[in-house]
Amino acid sequence: MSDFQKACLIDDIDAGTGVCALISNKQVALFRPTKEAKVFAIDNFDPVGKANVLSRGLIADVKQTLTVASPLYKQHYDLATGQCLEDDSISVPVYEVKVENNEVWVKA
Repeated sequence: MSDFQKACLIDDIDAGTGVCALISNKQVALFRPTKEAKVFAIDNFDPVGKANVLSRGLIADVKQTLTVASPLYKQHYDLATGQCLEDDSISVPVYEVKVENNEVWVKA
């Protein structure tokens, strides 16, 4: 089990967008849906498109589930669970995140 690693400052993530960070040699997609200091972390690798692109996806509310839409084939991934909404057999890893003193920390 790994420890939390500093990914960035909260202000490095504009509200409503995502960024990519390298944590323990993994590309992690970080999303800040609102101006609040709440951040979600999922794997950056899109298992359908076979590319590290999820951090460039659009945040969306799909049936009251906060998701990111892959920029490649538009599958929606639940930001809380990593589950693909269009295909129950597909999911992406989710990572624990904490924000302390305006710093974003990820456990991956």
